[in-house]
Amino acid sequence: MGTAVAGAGLLAGCSDGDSGSGSAGTAARRPSALERARARAASDSAGLVARYDAVIAAHPSLAKRLEVLREELVRHVEAFGGEMAAAGATGGASAAASRSGDAASASPSAAASDSAAAPPSPSPSGSASDAGSDVPADKKDALAFLASAERDLADRRGAALLEVPGELARLLASVAAAGAAHAYLLTEGD
Repeated sequence: MGTAVAGAGLLAGCSDGDSGSGSAGTAARRPSALERARARAASDSAGLVARYDAVIAAHPSLAKRLEVLREELVRHVEAFGGEMAAAGATGGASAAASRSGDAASASPSAAASDSAAAPPSPSPSGSASDAGSDVPADKKDALAFLASAERDLADRRGAALLEVPGELARLLASVAAAGAAHAYLLTEGD
């Protein structure tokens, strides 16, 4: 009988750990929804930095105009907890080094709700070489290319506000507003 009780205790211990209820072992291996949302936001901002770098590389005469906006995007990456490798505007950008390994695959809304993954939305993130191949040859079109990426990301961040907690929602709102301002400055703000 003592063996049966011990066996039942082992089974109960195994089932608790396998239930996905947030055991310490599972939590240590898998980042929280909040961490994934932050990492995704950092990755998205790093993707925009890569686009700015690609446009500056294709149109060096735009460097002075774009550098201030690019530097603000680098600060956005850092505000979300990501890191940018030390690279100048013409040296290319690296992806954000996020706190979680699978952050790039989770969208802010899916990460915040921790539900089944939805199809990925179009993202301005990507490597500098991916962004570079898309840069229009015309300067005005290149600025519109950046403005469109800024607007798209600002819209996605605005939609994600409802699905993340307070502090991250405030940060997303602030960065989304900055993105909308960037889009205006890129297309209208001469």
